[in-house]
Amino acid sequence: MNLYPYNSGHLLVAPIDHVAQLENLDEKVVLAIFGALVKWLSVIKKAMKPDGFNLGINLGEAAGAGLPQHLHIHIVPRWVGDTNFMPTIGSTKVISESLDATYQKLLNALSQSS
Repeated sequence: MNLYPYNSGHLLVAPIDHVAQLENLDEKVVLAIFGALVKWLSVIKKAMKPDGFNLGINLGEAAGAGLPQHLHIHIVPRWVGDTNFMPTIGSTKVISESLDATYQKLLNALSQSS
């Protein structure tokens, strides 16, 4: 889980090895990462019922990678109307649920999907 989520349920999928670029990943690792993405999308859909998702990879510091030496893929659940004025006016992001509550929801959905 992302400690500073864009939305409730924001997860990161990453390879175990520290790799900075997609082209440096072994083909088996690429398949495993995409398998994990598919699984977690299903779990989040079941647990949180989002209207859609953003999936994103920031490669390199210039692209916004917080850990440029370790690529990861963001899974961000989205709901219609989930944006508001708070980040612009109040420099504050409102998350509707605690990380602990989201973790429990995802853990429950994961255990039911296995």
